[in-house]
Amino acid sequence: MITNLLRGAAAFCLAPTPLALPSPTAMATTAAVVSIPEVLPLEDAVGKLPVAEEDRTGCTRDSFKHWNTGLDPADGCNTRNEVLLAEAVQEPAVAAGCKLTGGKWLSYYGAA
Repeated sequence: MITNLLRGAAAFCLAPTPLALPSPTAMATTAAVVSIPEVLPLEDAVGKLPVAEEDRTGCTRDSFKHWNTGLDPADGCNTRNEVLLAEAVQEPAVAAGCKLTGGKWLSYYGAA
């Protein structure tokens, strides 16, 4: 009797399985919706980004306390200035307290 009950329960559980699987038509429709991403060189991809006014609402440099000392706390440069120095095409002048003046950088965003 228990064997028959288990067989019946197994049959009952397997019966709705075809209802749970998507039909081939549904799968074809779903496949049509999924698009393949376009692969572009970085410069072209950045050029396709939408342009908008900068919004700094709620953002302050003080929120990034781990950026403040940089890799060498003794030189007075914070992480931002260290990155500016490392990525400069024309190195800026560095004054006391790591105050940067001058310099030149390349930017995909500004194309200069």
